[in-house]
Amino acid sequence: MSVVRELSPGWLLDHLSFINKISYELHQHHEPCCSKNEPTSSVHVDTLHMDSMSSFGASATCIASTTKPENDDGGNCEMFIQKYVFRSELFDVTKPYITSAIHKECQQSNEKEELVNDVKKEISISVNGKKRKRCVVFNQGELDAMEYHTKIRGLILDGSSQLIQEGLKSGFLHTLYEKRDKYSEPITLPLDTCNLSELCEMAKHLPSLNEMELQTLQLMEDDISVTEQDLFLRIVENNSSFTKMITLMGQKYLLPPKSSFLLSDISCMHPLLNCKKTYDVIVIDPPWQNKSVKRSNRYSYLSPLQIKQIPIPKLAAPNCLVVTWVTNRQKHLRFVKEELYPSWSVEVVAEWHWVKITSSGEFVFPLDSPHKKPYEGLILGRVQEKAALPLRNADVKELPIPDHKLIVSVPCTLHSHKPPLAEVLKDYIKPEGECLELFARNLQPGWTSWGNEVLKFQHVDYFVALESKS
Repeated sequence: MSVVRELSPGWLLDHLSFINKISYELHQHHEPCCSKNEPTSSVHVDTLHMDSMSSFGASATCIASTTKPENDDGGNCEMFIQKYVFRSELFDVTKPYITSAIHKECQQSNEKEELVNDVKKEISISVNGKKRKRCVVFNQGELDAMEYHTKIRGLILDGSSQLIQEGLKSGFLHTLYEKRDKYSEPITLPLDTCNLSELCEMAKHLPSLNEMELQTLQLMEDDISVTEQDLFLRIVENNSSFTKMITLMGQKYLLPPKSSFLLSDISCMHPLLNCKKTYDVIVIDPPWQNKSVKRSNRYSYLSPLQIKQIPIPKLAAPNCLVVTWVTNRQKHLRFVKEELYPSWSVEVVAEWHWVKITSSGEFVFPLDSPHKKPYEGLILGRVQEKAALPLRNADVKELPIPDHKLIVSVPCTLHSHKPPLAEVLKDYIKPEGECLELFARNLQPGWTSWGNEVLKFQHVDYFVALESKS
């Protein structure tokens, strides 16, 4: 369970536990003596990773356990099982990104500088002999953000405190003096040698893919390998009960069981529509435009008009729950509530907040920091049903969605690796409902995931290979 504790304010989540409860086990059959005189070579070479060193920086010991079921000829066939777990150091957030003391010192320094500047501006005289006006300290966007923060500050502080206290009592969270700093050395992330978004752009220019409708690719139990072209612009499904490993441009990625994905950009979403499937919950994490993204060029962003063009009405089942991650910019919040959701015939029903804390229970940023807040928003809405549609089954009862719930968790150090929502949403969607995540960067069992970086956090270097006991 990823839910450590549930209280009236919300949930305390263990993101790492959620990932590792997924059965990341690779199975490979090897038949050394299936025929009496002729040895046979192993198959499924693309589903077993046996590198002794990971490019992540730390060594990853890869040990395969074996079982020996009999084959049809009476010989023994070895079954190699390799288990992987996500790297725990990627959740080792022991200290705030900015401490309160540093924040206070910077704030005092800025206040002194502003006071000096204001005094200078007041006594300075322009060429025309007129006194200069005092500069406006905050623009309208900043004033709106301050007003919004004042509104939700109390519920963030009080609700988080309750959940953090429960986390400390249970031992999930540890005070600083109880927890040793295990990972004192800097973490080395894998090189982005396989730029997934660039591959999506290249794939659009392949004539064979533009001229024909590709069917869903199902990775069956007996598959030996898949080519890179097989994965482009088509839904790929791993319907087996164990993990598959695929190689894309020389990079290896783990596909969890019962998961499916589409690797494409927003201009090539038609395979999702062609499969004629609708979804009961759709989670969206749009690449919002902001100044830091523009400066860093870390990833491409979409304009509001492009986001509105996502075909949610065609993808959503009746009464579908739509959840959109939103930054703290009031411009984006207003856009989702007042323009985006109405354009999709989605009614806003609640606003939740993801609160990011350290492993000792502190906010990762000071709560009142004027620059970065330790929380992000989620806007939840329901697709409005048309009058012509038949009434839903009266036996299926969905709970009303409460407003201002909190999701409190230790964030992953990987950029934009959001916490899982499957367990906190399960009471508000029908059982066994179809689930879709848009702009995803990882896969989940039971979900369809789409995006131009949909396999990013499935890269094998984000995992450690362990011995599997069977």
